[in-house]
Formats: sequence, C-alpha cells, structure tokens
Amino acid sequence: MRISSSFPRVATLVGAVVVATLSPVVSSEGALWSLVPVTRPAVPEGDAAMVNPIDRFLEAERAAKGLAAVGPADKLTLLRRVHLDLTGLPPSPAEQEAFLADASPDAYEKVVDRLLASEQHAVRYARHWLDVLRYADTDEKMGPGTGIYLWRDWVINALGEDLPYDQFVQLQLTGRRVNERSQMSPTGFRSRKEPRPGDIFALGFLARGVGADPQDLAINAVDTVSSAFMGLTIGCAKCHDHKFDPVSQVDYYSMKALFDPLVAKKINLASASDLVAAGKVMEETQRKRAPFEKELGAFLDPYKTKLREERIQMLPPDVQVVIRKSEKERTVAEQKIADDYFPILRIDNDKIEEVLPGDAIGTYRDLKRKVDEAGRGNAAPELPAFNSVDVDRAREQEKSYILTSGDPTRPEHQNEVKAGWPFASGEYDFRDGRIEAFADWLTSPSNPLFARVAVNRLWQWHFGLGLQKTPSDFGLQSDGPSHPALLDWLASEFVKQGYSMRQMNRLMVTSQAYRMSSEVPSESMASQEIDPGDTWLWHFRLQRLEAEPIWDSIHAAAGRLDLQVGGRSFDPNGGGQGRNNGGDDAAKASGSPKRRAAYMIRGYSPSRDVTPGFLQSFDVDDGRVPCPVRTQTVTAPQSLFLMNSPEIEAATTGLAARLKDESGGDMNRAIELAYRLTIARPPSSSESDRAAAYLENNPERLKQLSWLIFNLDEFTYVR
Repeated sequence: MRISSSFPRVATLVGAVVVATLSPVVSSEGALWSLVPVTRPAVPEGDAAMVNPIDRFLEAERAAKGLAAVGPADKLTLLRRVHLDLTGLPPSPAEQEAFLADASPDAYEKVVDRLLASEQHAVRYARHWLDVLRYADTDEKMGPGTGIYLWRDWVINALGEDLPYDQFVQLQLTGRRVNERSQMSPTGFRSRKEPRPGDIFALGFLARGVGADPQDLAINAVDTVSSAFMGLTIGCAKCHDHKFDPVSQVDYYSMKALFDPLVAKKINLASASDLVAAGKVMEETQRKRAPFEKELGAFLDPYKTKLREERIQMLPPDVQVVIRKSEKERTVAEQKIADDYFPILRIDNDKIEEVLPGDAIGTYRDLKRKVDEAGRGNAAPELPAFNSVDVDRAREQEKSYILTSGDPTRPEHQNEVKAGWPFASGEYDFRDGRIEAFADWLTSPSNPLFARVAVNRLWQWHFGLGLQKTPSDFGLQSDGPSHPALLDWLASEFVKQGYSMRQMNRLMVTSQAYRMSSEVPSESMASQEIDPGDTWLWHFRLQRLEAEPIWDSIHAAAGRLDLQVGGRSFDPNGGGQGRNNGGDDAAKASGSPKRRAAYMIRGYSPSRDVTPGFLQSFDVDDGRVPCPVRTQTVTAPQSLFLMNSPEIEAATTGLAARLKDESGGDMNRAIELAYRLTIARPPSSSESDRAAAYLENNPERLKQLSWLIFNLDEFTYVR
C-alpha cells in the first residue's frame, strides 16, 4: 500500500538549525519503527555474572524462546577470532603463548584494548566503512590522478584517532568540524574558516560522486548519504514516489538541491618549487617536440579529414548539420548534441595506423618515432593532486527541479523544489550552508536513524549479521530488527559514549555472546531445532573470512607482510598505482614484501579489469555502488587461488623457509609452528602424527605441508 509522506512532524531547535523530530509514521502495515525516537530501554534483570548489558538483553530473548546458550570458546579460538575481527591479522605464536599464560581475570580485555589501540585496527575497519561509502581507486567516470587514496587514508587516520562518529560523518559532508566552520574578523566580518590540515581529504567522499554530468555529483551524494548514514533507500524516489517508505519524489529532489551547488575542485598538492620545475620541464619538452608534431600532424591531416567525413555521413541528417557548424555557431542544445557524438567522431592517434594505406604506415611510424624521441629525458614529474569539491556560489542561486525519469537533461520546470530533506519541516537555517544544516540534522542525537544505523553496522561486522539484517534499509520492506530493545539500548549508549566507535567495538567484543563457541554440542540439538539460523545468538556464528584477511594471513604466515600504513594503492598484477609489493611474477618469485590487501587497487573500467582477480574471486565489489554486505560464495576460482596461484607459490616457499629457520631443524617443532602461524593453534596429536609421517624428517617437504594447511577450511573460516 502506498504510504503518504505527509505525516505529523514536530520541529525543535538544535543549535542554530531547525531540526525535525517526528511522530511515528503509520500505515496499514504499522509504524515505521526506524523513525520512532530512540528511548533507552531498561536493562533486563538477569544473572549477576552477566555484567555486560548486551548479554542481559540476549539472554532475556533466549529464555523466552526456550534456547540455551553454548559455553565459551577455548582461549586460542577466541584469540584468533578477535585478532582477525579487530585487525584482520592472525595472532603470532608469541601472542598466543602470552594469552595462554595470562591467568588474570581481565586477560582478554587487555588483548581487546591492545588491538583497538593498534593502527592496524584502523586499517581493518576503514575497509568496512569504505565498502559502505563506495571507495574505488579508478572508475570510468573519475578523472585521472585524483589522489582518491588520500580519502581512504583520511578514513584510516580518523578511525585510528577514534574520531567521534558524528564528526566522522560531518567532515565527509562539509570538510569542517562543527565548531570550526566560520570565523569572525576584528571588524565583524564573518568568513568560512580554513579546514584543519588533512581534513580536506574527507571530502573525497563527495568527490567520489563526480561524473560525466554535473548533476551526477548531487545524485550520487543523495543516494550514498541516505543509504550509508540514514539506512533508507531514498534513491528509489528518483523517478517516482517511494512505493513503500514515506519518501516522495519531491523529498528526493529537495535533498538533491542541497548538493546541487557542489562542483569538482582539483587541489594541487605539489610544492611551489615542484610546480616551477615541472613547468620548465614541460616547456622544454614541448619546444623539442613541436616541429616533429607539426610534421606528423600535417601528414595525418588528410587521412583524419577523410575518416571524419565518412563517420559524419553515417549520422542522421539533422545531427550532420549540427556537427558541421563551428562551436560559436551552435546553440547550447546543439553543443550538447555535438558533445554526445564526440566519442564517435574522435580519431585516436594510437588507432590511426589501422586506416592508413600500406605505403603510408612506414612514414607514419618514422614521424611518430621522432616525436617520441624528442620527448625522452624530459618527462615532467608527477604532481600530486586531490580531487575535492567546493560550493559554487553562482549555482547556489540557480533553481532546482524534479528531473523527469531521473534524466538531468529533462527537468520539470513547472516543478521547482527547494533545498531540504525528508522527515524535517520548519524554516531551515542555511547561514553556514545547505549541507552544513543537513549534516547538523543528520548527526543530531535526536535523529532516530543516525545512531541506530551506525551501531547496527558495527554489530554486523563483529557478529556476521546485523540485528537489522538489511543494514542500509531500515524501511518497511525490511523485516525489522531481531532485537529491537537491544538495538535501541546500543544506539542510546553510542550517543552517551560521545559516538566513540572504539568504545562500542569494545562493548560488543567483550560480551559473553561474542566469546561463545561456534560449535553446537549434542546437548544443544533442541536449540538447533528451535533456531537453526541462530537468530537469537545462542552460539557464535561460523564466519568466512573476507578477501583482505585471507591475503594478509597468507603473507603474515610467510613473514612477508608489509604493515606500512597509508600510501597509494598497489596492483598485484604489476599495474601501477604505487609500488608493486607483490605484482609481477618476478616480484612474487623473489618473495618481496606484500602490502595489506586493504591497499590493493579496486575499481572499474569498461576496457580493462581494474579490480584484481583475487579480490573478485573472494567477492569484493568494485566500488561503483555502496556495498553494505559482501556476498559470500564458494567457487572454483577461490580454490584455484589457494592451490596454485603465484601468491601461494611464493607464500609456501616463504613459510617453509621460515619453518626451517625458526625450528632449528626439529621437525616436530616445525609442524607445531606451521599450525601456530597459519591457524593460530597447535596441531592435535593425530594432526602431528600425520604431518610427521608425511614429512619423513625431510625439511624439503615443509613447502607441501604449508600448502596443505593454507587449503584447510579452518584457514579461511573464523570459528
């Protein structure tokens, strides 16, 4: 049933911005629970041993359904679980021994605190957020040299500093912290304050949406902001009123109007001396190449003219008329037509040889060689740049309209919309800016969506499934949360803790629910029959590792994982966005250090594979759209990678060498170390016996043993 978007709203003032709280949205299907204000529920009574409120809420639900929780996981299983969860890295043998030897009651809590304080935790959880925020190094619509990796590094740094979540979102929308937006001069003139050094890179979130059409930036902002931070599919209202949730088409384009004034802005990060030097090199190169380029151009001109004319004659007559006009003669509409046909008429020099007659190819190649040789030795240095966004004051004065069928070229001039957003009413205070006003509403503690959506994502990353199964859809099409009281308590606690993601992560992973075993003993078969999907969390869910920790665990075991934080992305296939660290076959064979997979290039191009095959095989999206939950498949390419890829060949060689070196030739010690380094536990007696029988005291067989352990299910799953 269609739900009207005209429902009761009550305006309240928060700071300088009118913010709307709202009465529940009611339809024949009931209230839209996610828009009901968060109220902090009382923690249920329970066993005094359950000191973590999370466990009290879960136990109350289990008891009501006749479910009994299983016991705790053993220490090494728990240690590997929390290491891979919080840092994406396995615990070292020394860390395993230290944890086993620590009999203090807070031994586990000390491990958690150490991991949360690690810079590798920030790398791990930045990768989660960047999936949601649709990070990509390369996209067919992105310009070259965007420096987008600086946004990724900003996210990592923000998480490392435990930047409060409200500021984490504010900065990515505005580039400024709430209390640092403007400044007053001694004469009473208010102006925008320069952002802190480094904060400008947060705007990579919005710049990521720059596309071929100026409208793309605003549309991408609405779609990503609404799904990532509001947990609603507002994008469904692009072409018509939302069929299920209380979002109209007017709501969508009002929100788009917030971002309409944004334009792409390239920020050069080079020093003044670098710019001067690059300019001199470029000038010298152009001077040397100019006479040869002129000669080559004159030679190709008749062939290009003939080819262009042939292509023009294939176009519709009315388009031919437009194309034959000069740019000054064309109207705005005609220029748009000419621009649309430009890719068809463009004649690339690297393709021209295909249309040259045979007797002209030799002359072309000779002239091209002269051009290339003239430029050698004068290559201009690559100047670092970052594609950001800025507000165009002229575009702020332009009107915004509903776009028919979402097409930017077909605005409904009779349907003008004002800047605003769904679920708010009253007079907006845009004195700091449209986006700033929206960001204040979005991150307000009174916004019922903001904290709920965030804590649900954190829960999903720890437990494998959110309390709300669809983390980017809190609308009426979703099933609603499995534990609504727990979700609201977590949301209220998040606000109480000052939006500290580190504190919320600690709260979740120190719960008894997180520490439970994933194994279902025979005495729990009754619970298995009642709740086979483990909706009520009576045991820990078995989880498949994502691509990144699989890559990292392989190279960590081999002792060749580079833990450097930050920098350009790398291509494991040898393409170049930064240093290779595991690219071509020569590098793999040499056993050179491999960077963490969080820094592996990803993206999309219609002409080549950007996202490496390894990431694609293990279900990593290319970043074109937000990815709230990665799919999990079991496919042949995954097995082929773990069985015979160059990376596994290098890793097994490295691990075998490490086992020989660190065991001192003791094969029993080598077997134990192999298990400790890969799956973070000692082998069972039967595993030791089988391994010893296979090795026959021959160190050369350690490589095959390493291969076997990498291919155990236990290596790619978290128990």
